[in-house]
Amino acid sequence: MKTLLQINIVVNFGSTGRIIEELGETAFQNGWNSYIAYGRKGKPENTKTIRIGSNWDVIFHGLFTRIFDRHGFGSRNATYKLLKQIEEIKPDIIHLHNLHGYYINIDILFNYIVRRNIPVVWTLHDCWPITGHCVYFDVIHCQKWKTTCFSCPQKHEYPASYGIDNCSKNYVLKKKIFNSLNKLTLVPVSEWLEKIIKESYLAKYPTHVINNGIDIDLFHPVKQKTIREKYNIQDRFIILGVASDWSPRKGLNDFIKLSKELDSTYCIILIGLNPFQKLFLPSNIIGLGRTENTQQLVTFYSEADVFFNPSLEESFGLTTVEAFACGVPVIVLNASASPKLILPETGFIVEKGDIQGLIEAINIITNVSHLISGFNSQSIEKIV
Repeated sequence: MKTLLQINIVVNFGSTGRIIEELGETAFQNGWNSYIAYGRKGKPENTKTIRIGSNWDVIFHGLFTRIFDRHGFGSRNATYKLLKQIEEIKPDIIHLHNLHGYYINIDILFNYIVRRNIPVVWTLHDCWPITGHCVYFDVIHCQKWKTTCFSCPQKHEYPASYGIDNCSKNYVLKKKIFNSLNKLTLVPVSEWLEKIIKESYLAKYPTHVINNGIDIDLFHPVKQKTIREKYNIQDRFIILGVASDWSPRKGLNDFIKLSKELDSTYCIILIGLNPFQKLFLPSNIIGLGRTENTQQLVTFYSEADVFFNPSLEESFGLTTVEAFACGVPVIVLNASASPKLILPETGFIVEKGDIQGLIEAINIITNVSHLISGFNSQSIEKIV
């Protein structure tokens, strides 16, 4: 029996966590031994899980990053303990996902993989593997990652450092470490990300784009009025936004600007806000915290009239696809991977900062019923 080992910061939590859990379940159902090694926030089900380190290890790695800008080079003891467990399970394939998140030492891990000559598939969910610091660089139009990183303009962005700027050293080491594998296939989650990888120091490796998928048995239209009743929305036009973290690049300010231009016939609902963000919302925005309850999320999608994804940097856009599957038209910004998901029958693309264009798109969706009725199984299958 073959064995698959996946490594990610989380399992069955958030978008990547749900993805690896589903992959592990599929491997298990097809006769494989399936293991997932994770850093934190694990919710194991059928797949066997391995916790990498402890909460204290994550904290110390975070402090190490804040002071020395050496993200990915902490967690030495935690990683050595992981290698002992890998020796016991002897995986035939290691499937890497997000290696950032304060939980693993990339130098120790990759040295071990090279020694054991284990085939690796690496699903790339963002740009961290090809930079000296940041996860995304599109908003600031940085091109340093193509040659060498230095004087990082996003040093204070995740994974933030408030001390030394070590992006140049990180870049050189990551380039050497990640290019050391003999058996590596890269799986960017979008054509947009693949193009970037082909311009980076990982260009020598084969790539195979696999878009993030969702379970359409879970994400599908449901006919309920519970959300409208609970929040006294009645027949108002619902504009929904969902994010796991409403950082500036996710576009919270666009929703706030939009709220100032809409009358009382519209209602904005945002899911995934932290308590501090909820305190400063305009009165015509309903702000909710993050939910891992898939059925509850499906209900919000299904009762929305339009889903707006204002993210400036998306490697794919899983929430966009979830909204599609629930029968909701979507508006996205003309940025990163988002436009590739939009078809004429499924939504609109507006330019960054164009609030008037956004309002016009909302008005069309409000007034043209065939846009919504145009959602059918064929439309969804083109996207999912």
